[in-house]
Amino acid sequence: MDVTFDFDWQAAFASIPHLLTGIPYTLLISFVGLAIGFIIGIVFGLLRISPVSWLRLPAVAYIEIFRGTPVLVQVLFIFYGLPQLLGGPINALVAGIAAIAVNSGAYISEIVRGGVQSIERGQREAGLSLGLSRRQTFRYIIWPQALRRMIPPLGNQGIISIKDTSLFSVIGVGELVRQGQVYIATTFNALEVYLMVAALYLVITLSLSFALRMLERKGLVGQ
Repeated sequence: MDVTFDFDWQAAFASIPHLLTGIPYTLLISFVGLAIGFIIGIVFGLLRISPVSWLRLPAVAYIEIFRGTPVLVQVLFIFYGLPQLLGGPINALVAGIAAIAVNSGAYISEIVRGGVQSIERGQREAGLSLGLSRRQTFRYIIWPQALRRMIPPLGNQGIISIKDTSLFSVIGVGELVRQGQVYIATTFNALEVYLMVAALYLVITLSLSFALRMLERKGLVGQ
């Protein structure tokens, strides 16, 4: 038996205005979560390379736990599990931001560690020989160079986190995928709508990738 299917381009394009209402939530969760995750990453990344074991071990534990478990499990734990401990509900948007923050923070911690450790030892010795303290050497010599080297992998982590927001439809966050599900429930045009969802994600991630490539060409990031 022959099965034919005509792709409805009109239905696909008609879904775009509805899908666009989910983009602010996608971007809000991604960028706020990444901003918090960057702070977490700096703290735990520096603790990760601390010579003091009682500072280093908790950082290692945090990094391994949140890199070793799926972000979907993490957001489900935050949204459904934490309220039992806290005695009150957690807003779905807050849960999504928290999940991106703790998950990206674990990966950013390793990016920070790698960036700092990539700076040659001679740079530290030069700073100390100029009369700078260890803290001043790190602040004025090590960190600026390390940050430039961290920007490309941080951009990649940003792209990953944007795509991870698609999982948060399971807790009812009104992001891009959730808006697509709602629209499909009334139109039954699943193929067309999900194609548009994928296209919109592609536009967002390609825009970020293009911005990173422009920075690299201008010599603002990397070596």
